[in-house]
Amino acid sequence: MLDFLSDREATLCGRSHLTRREFLQVGSLSALGLSLPQYLAAKESGAVLPGHDEKACILLFNLGGPSHVDLWDMKPDAPSEVRGPFKPISTKSPEIQISEVLPMHAKIADHFSLVRSCHHDGAAVHDAGWQMMQTGRRFTGGVQTPHMGAVASHLLGKKGDLPPFVVLPELMGRGGGNLPNGQAGGFLGKAHDPFALMADPSKPNFKVPDLLPPDLLGAVRLERRQKMREVVEASVKQFEASEDARLMDENFHAAFRLMTSEQARAAFDLSQEPESVRDRYGRNRFGQSCLLARRLVENGVRFVTVNTFLTVFGETTWDIHGSKPFTSIDGMKNVVCPLYDQAYSALIEDLHQRGLLKNTMVAGLSEFGRTPKVNPAGGRDHWPQCFTVSFAGGGIKGGRVIGKSDPIGGFPVERPVLPGDLVATIFQGLGLNFEAFLPGPAGRPFPLVDLGRQPIRELFA
Repeated sequence: MLDFLSDREATLCGRSHLTRREFLQVGSLSALGLSLPQYLAAKESGAVLPGHDEKACILLFNLGGPSHVDLWDMKPDAPSEVRGPFKPISTKSPEIQISEVLPMHAKIADHFSLVRSCHHDGAAVHDAGWQMMQTGRRFTGGVQTPHMGAVASHLLGKKGDLPPFVVLPELMGRGGGNLPNGQAGGFLGKAHDPFALMADPSKPNFKVPDLLPPDLLGAVRLERRQKMREVVEASVKQFEASEDARLMDENFHAAFRLMTSEQARAAFDLSQEPESVRDRYGRNRFGQSCLLARRLVENGVRFVTVNTFLTVFGETTWDIHGSKPFTSIDGMKNVVCPLYDQAYSALIEDLHQRGLLKNTMVAGLSEFGRTPKVNPAGGRDHWPQCFTVSFAGGGIKGGRVIGKSDPIGGFPVERPVLPGDLVATIFQGLGLNFEAFLPGPAGRPFPLVDLGRQPIRELFA
């Protein structure tokens, strides 16, 4: 078939993606007798690039917003109220210096790279940053953009009985702004919401809810689940023919397969890991979640998000305002940094030793950074104007620094990077074409990333 909107004659299915020019001219399709949904369906295969099948991503979402000036973008020559209490140390990479409170990072710095020029124009509240950094966009007009993992679920599907998109240990809690946090399927629908563990994998005798063997689930419970479709058929025949019913049917069967799958139970079974490996990751919620993430991608899960914390309230987190109920800089040093340093370095080393790192991107993102100056309470406040993120694996070249901030870490001065660029980078690591389109709200084509946003190509070069 000819693509009459192309700059040259080509077969429709042979093109890699719907081009910008085609998008602008798509209104002329009706003259060809081809509907927009038909055209997009034919083009959608171009969203997946060759070699995608072995690709995966682990997103470590540093909920609360780490202080870039105290950790990854230190300013030792700045005034004391800017540089903070910590000293920079050299690492295994000649390009990278980081904080003395991350000594295990220093030993593996040849495996990860830092982007020190991230920023966004969203409100300086957690929820707004969560949306932008996990979807690449701020939610507007009632449209909720899908999480990167939901996009991977939609375009790549799943392998075997395991879900394609998993969140560990559970979904984000409250952020203070009462906004959707972006950790869902958005307009792609509930079918692409993540499987959330909703359990602490560091607890003794940890078991995943609903993944126990069928005999332990109980005959009554299984029978009730198996009868769900029969109830729908008997009560509302018209509903049975609808899209909602089809989705319910598919979700039910997927959930049932997951519950009864030996593959799924084995993937989630941390007791199969040697005690020394579990110790290496750290016997805490975040450490064991990172270990579980490695097991899941090893067994075919496409995208795993690990939330370092569940909320900024009531626990010691990256949210270092300095006064209760939040954390101080010392609290970050004594509690948060040791567990993050241990688990992150263990994950990178483990993936590398198993030969998984080359195809598994590990992205360390957060909703924003912290203010360049220490506040009167001895902490730092929210600062979306400049912050640092990390990337490893999935084709990333380690040991590099991309971008630069000003002398106090307040604003990017070289290679500014927006959330859409970070999302495009992750999509490239997953083997997805960032220039492709999704079926968006009201059937309109929706670009995977905003027009003009690009992967950070220096990370792959």
